[in-house]
Amino acid sequence: MPQAISGIHPACALPGARVLVTGTDFPVPPDAPPGVFVGQDAAHVLSASPERLRIIVPAAAAGGPTPLRIEDVPGETAYFEVGRLLASDVHLVDNPVFGADGRLVLTHSGDRTNKPEVPLWRLSADGTREAVRVDVGNPTSLAVGPDGALYVSSRFDGCVYRLTAGGEVEAFVSEVGVPTGLAFAPDGRLFVGDRSGSIFSVTTDRHVEAFATLPASVAAFHLAWGPDACLYVAAPTLSTHDVIYRVTSDRLIDTVADGFGRPQGLAFDASGTLFVVDALAGAAGLYRVDVSGNGRPSELVVAAPALVGVAFDPQGGLILASNDRVWRVDADWKPFRAGVES
Repeated sequence: MPQAISGIHPACALPGARVLVTGTDFPVPPDAPPGVFVGQDAAHVLSASPERLRIIVPAAAAGGPTPLRIEDVPGETAYFEVGRLLASDVHLVDNPVFGADGRLVLTHSGDRTNKPEVPLWRLSADGTREAVRVDVGNPTSLAVGPDGALYVSSRFDGCVYRLTAGGEVEAFVSEVGVPTGLAFAPDGRLFVGDRSGSIFSVTTDRHVEAFATLPASVAAFHLAWGPDACLYVAAPTLSTHDVIYRVTSDRLIDTVADGFGRPQGLAFDASGTLFVVDALAGAAGLYRVDVSGNGRPSELVVAAPALVGVAFDPQGGLILASNDRVWRVDADWKPFRAGVES
């Protein structure tokens, strides 16, 4: 059988991620790994056999559809999608979001003991970056409300803030513990995840009530409202095996996926499929999760270094975020909109 590359798994990756190259009769010298190139850059080979090569995507990879070549292996060039770096020098704890104006909103959270000078950034499609200088300490999670305003949780003072299109900021609700994750339901209720273990429901007239109780998180709660009218929650702990929770409108709690090492940001795409980022070293990336209860394992769809957040571009495409960097993957994905037919 001739030498050939049969696949790259997964078919999308970020610089610094691990991917698996499969094929037939790869040359494996006894004294050194084979030469593997991603674009023009040499990749580090972690392991090699005649049928499998595990590599790290070079940090210098430019992004977009990218050729992969193995020295001395003839045949057609294999391509896979590499994420493009959009922003660095940020500090995210949860998902970035697309604002009502179509710009991507990013946090610069800092630590809990101080307020960053620029807590938020808006990033345009052309890469233009605008500082949002508002009095919000340690912005943690973001959500766009039914009113089009941006809502920001702050673990600095335990408040959730509302930012209007005109740049005004107000304390929307307080006394919600250490607020992290945010998600809106179609009826306008805001769900707030207190990382000490409580999830609060906030009505449009700002009435707060306890909605559910889950194990506390060492980092942050991450929330997403699903097309089945349930709330989905990731809450990483010190365990090496964490789960994704589902909370029904009747406040029943079950587990829809397990086996994650450090699940963080989660989001639904336009088809109603749940995606979760995992930050566990060696298995980090974006996973597609089957929430139907048929026991299918979660599928790695984008390999990545440790991630904290994910967002779907309304115009198509995917945003992935680590603590300090943000990338774009040009894939045919769009976000789920609560109350909107996909």
